Order: sequence, then C-alpha cells, then structure tokens
Amino acid sequence: MSTTDATLLLAPRINETGLQLRTAAGRRGLRAHTAASWRAPQGLAGTRVHLYGGPLFADAVGRELGLAPLEPSDGWLAALPRELTLRRVELTTLAEARRLPGPAFVKAPADKHFTARVYPDGSALPGPELLDGATPVLVSEVVRFDTEFRLFVLDGTVRAASRYARGGELSFAAPESDAPESDGHKSDAPELLAFAADVLAAATGPAALPSAAVVDLGRTPHGWAVVEANAAWASGGYACDPDAVLDVVLRAAGPLPELPSTDRPFLRPLPEVVR
Repeated sequence: MSTTDATLLLAPRINETGLQLRTAAGRRGLRAHTAASWRAPQGLAGTRVHLYGGPLFADAVGRELGLAPLEPSDGWLAALPRELTLRRVELTTLAEARRLPGPAFVKAPADKHFTARVYPDGSALPGPELLDGATPVLVSEVVRFDTEFRLFVLDGTVRAASRYARGGELSFAAPESDAPESDGHKSDAPELLAFAADVLAAATGPAALPSAAVVDLGRTPHGWAVVEANAAWASGGYACDPDAVLDVVLRAAGPLPELPSTDRPFLRPLPEVVR
C-alpha cells in the first residue's frame, strides 16, 4: 500500500535516527511531522499515521491516532534455544528477581522501568517503594559481548544492520562483507548474517517475532549469541541505512486497520489517555 498519503509522526524529543527517518520519508514523498508536545497533533486523528518514538509517546498518542505498535513478546529471549543465547534466560517478576543471591543481568523486556545491567544481587534492584513486584523482568546469566550488532528485520528478512558496540563501548559502523575494516578488524558481516538466519529460522511458536522488529546479536568469546529483541519504532538506527530502517518502522507502528492478523499477538496494549 502506498505511504504517500500517510504521515510519519516523530516524538517531540527527536533523536538522530528520527532526523534521518524524517529525511528518508521526504525522499519518498511521505509527510513527516515532529510533535510539539506529548499530545496527538491536531488534524492527524482519522488519517493514516505511522509513529517513531519511545514507549511513553506511543502510549500518549497511539490509541487516539488508531496506531498498531508492534513489540516482541516479553518472553521471546527466554523462549529461544540455549545454543542461540549461550546463557540461561528466565522471564520472571521483579519480586522474584529481588531474591537473587548473586550477580545476574536484569532488564525489563520492553519499557525501560529501570537500568538494564548486571546487578550484584537482587537487593540492588529497585525496591517495592519504586516499582511494583509484579513487573515482568528478564534475568540472564552474565555474558561478555565483544561486539554487538543491531538488525532491523521485516518479514523474517534482515533489511539493515549496524554495529553499535565493541568491547562494551559504543562503536557505530555498518558491517562490510567485502573487505577488512579500516581499523584492522576483520569484517563480521558474513558470520553475522549466517547467525541471524539461524535465529530467524528459530523464531517460531513461543519464540515468534512480529513482522517488523529489531534484533540485537553479539559475538562472545564462545561464539555468537542473541542479545535481545526490541520494538523497531522505538529503537536507534545507529549506522543502519535510514531508508531500510524506515521500511521496518512503517510496518512496526502503522494504522491498526492495516495490521496483518498474524501480528495481532504482538500489539502493544495502549492506554486510554484522559486529558
């Protein structure tokens, strides 16, 4: 379906990826509008809107604008076979995680309720006075990733990829398959794409993904492993091709009437906002 009669709505606090998507949208004749506040802009209700922004922005305007933001299920990472994660991963509650006796990597699956990092034990997690114990969390064994990559995936195919970290530090670069990188590191692209194909082939049943998503993969001292999956409409593009990222974002948070039935299990529940 043509997008030339639609609008790409960007959150008020536009980031570098948002700026790139706005330019990419203009190249294909798609209107782009940066919101001035955390409200749906006047005149967009009842029109075809696609969104790029964080979860808070999606929650603030999504229902009013009839959007269908897609996100991986909370238990996606835990549902993958261990040969793809190289670690034990459990979907549990924050109350249970607070009982952890030793170090673990803990994060909220979707929203950033608290900092995702290695915690020395459960007592270091946010207490009940800050966050409800029923909050779902992913608890993982600690793994060191030497290099990490972001993949934008559409209909089971990698549309764009970018390195975003090396040695635990931010490091953006598009993976090149035909030559070593200028800093002397051998290109990771062939192995990255081969591992990505294995991950996407395993994305069925409880480990299924929405048709548009972001998947992060990394190289560890023991081989390749899945880092996590996230909503494409709320993820940074790093050094990915903005035109390819836009293709994924348009599907990831578009008009609800255009949502394929297979994507309905991945709809983010949107609150009804009372002004």
